[in-house]
Amino acid sequence: MPEIIFNGPAGRLEGRYQPAKSDTAPVALILHPHPQYGVPIGTMDNKVAYYLYHAFVHRGFATLRINFRGVGRSEGEFDQGVGELSDAASALDWLQSMNPNSTGTWVAGFSFGAWIAMQLLMRRPEIKGFISVAPPANQYDFSFLAPCPSSGLIVQAGDDELVTPISITKLVEKLQSQKGIVIDHEEVPRANHFFETELNAFMAKINTYLNKRLQEG
Repeated sequence: MPEIIFNGPAGRLEGRYQPAKSDTAPVALILHPHPQYGVPIGTMDNKVAYYLYHAFVHRGFATLRINFRGVGRSEGEFDQGVGELSDAASALDWLQSMNPNSTGTWVAGFSFGAWIAMQLLMRRPEIKGFISVAPPANQYDFSFLAPCPSSGLIVQAGDDELVTPISITKLVEKLQSQKGIVIDHEEVPRANHFFETELNAFMAKINTYLNKRLQEG
């Protein structure tokens, strides 16, 4: 997984990029949790972000995960989500520029990264699938998803100590009421917010969903 550096809106952004073998392969962008969680949780090397990255790589996607501004070797400083959304948009631009013949675009985010990913989803109509892991619906406003433009998967932790189950349930119910899209909702029992002891169970949900969606075409 080659390390890459590319220009972002606040300076250089650091990432890990796995090119695809096929010129027409889909692309996927992976976004990490809150930068202020520190190393390694609030970085692209967070285990959930790392596992998501490899789930897409394994399926032949051209896959990129990045450090938001101020994290690792990415320049700039934390910007309360505003700048981080710009970072994500720049990363997707770079990914698409490397894969001009790509046949599809996905985005996946974990915690704070899920909030950023869902905002990016609203701004980029080419995104046709998403995975949102432990979206902090009790901490951030998700009302911008009106309507949600793409089908996707929302995964919550059964024993999440940071995100209330009811907030995710309400978010899922709101999105599921929209016509033309399908929102899958999975819970990983006994998992805390970071899925530390339940990564295998978590990945089983991710793999099942991706296999289903990719078979559907």
